[in-house]
Amino acid sequence: MSSPNSPTLTLDGLDLAALLCSRVCHDVISPVGAIVNGLEVLEDDQDESMRTFALELIGKSARQASARLKFARIAFGAAGSAGASIDLADAESVAKGMFSDDKTKLTWSAPQALFPKNKVKLLLNLVMIATSAIPRGGVIDVVVSGDGEAPTFVFKAKGSHARIPPHVEELMAGSPESGTVDAHGILPFYAGLVARAASMAVRFAIQDDEVTITAEPTVIDAPDAAEGEASDTALA
Repeated sequence: MSSPNSPTLTLDGLDLAALLCSRVCHDVISPVGAIVNGLEVLEDDQDESMRTFALELIGKSARQASARLKFARIAFGAAGSAGASIDLADAESVAKGMFSDDKTKLTWSAPQALFPKNKVKLLLNLVMIATSAIPRGGVIDVVVSGDGEAPTFVFKAKGSHARIPPHVEELMAGSPESGTVDAHGILPFYAGLVARAASMAVRFAIQDDEVTITAEPTVIDAPDAAEGEASDTALA
């Protein structure tokens, strides 16, 4: 694998925007489709039990669609002007909203603080990558320590059949084996872009049924300490 500091794949702005739009559409199309189905039932079916079911489906799906759009607005969107900071409480709110009706539970420990937006974007994108590490569901524990200039993020994803998501390390390094990236791989690829912009290094580890993802500030001024110690799974 090439050096994580030297990505081999660079997407132009149009391709990156198109793939991110595809990702957002993929996340919201299911609940929006369920809302449409529920409305059709209300129009065509007079059975009271079916109408009650349809109303419940519409309500649940509307909440899911809203939660996913709020998450995408911060994780992928501008989320304020250049140089803006984001409240970690807002990040917690949108992250937990993604799991309100899901098989995966999220616990969150973070200071009450404003963090630079690229670091918050990385935090949220790594939440989603942690989700893909436990495909059958489980618990994701998120711990944020340090201040906004030099934070540490630790994610522990525990569940049945836990695994480091396929190709995630090479995609985050910007060096996919295929030499291309599609809508399925755009999230880790984008997370790698954000990590480099935020001067953060990300590494993965697995033990038994628990995957640990750690993000820390990139060490620049300590070449002797870094030599021989940097994990070949560290991504910056």
